[in-house]
Amino acid sequence: MTRIVAATSTNVPVMSAILFAGIALFVTVGYAAACWLKPFTACHRCKGTGTRAPSLIDRLRRRIPRPRALRGRPDCGHCRGTGLRLRIGRRVFNHFRRIRRAAG
Repeated sequence: MTRIVAATSTNVPVMSAILFAGIALFVTVGYAAACWLKPFTACHRCKGTGTRAPSLIDRLRRRIPRPRALRGRPDCGHCRGTGLRLRIGRRVFNHFRRIRRAAG
């Protein structure tokens, strides 16, 4: 009779769960620190410029090019022309802070 020895350990899933929890905690604390240190980030829609590029319809409407001095670029509607937006984590933090102030 030959013995069959298992080559796997039973504590591998537990170590994987601990490792995953540690990485998730590290990422969460890092994002919280980023929201605290730098609450604003560049707007995704205008890429931080504050103005939006003219759409295809806008370009097709104007067949005669206007002089550069008369071409105003409208502000980005997402960031209202600032080029910055508040991070989602900071919005959540501000929301809970307002709730706590209103309760006390």
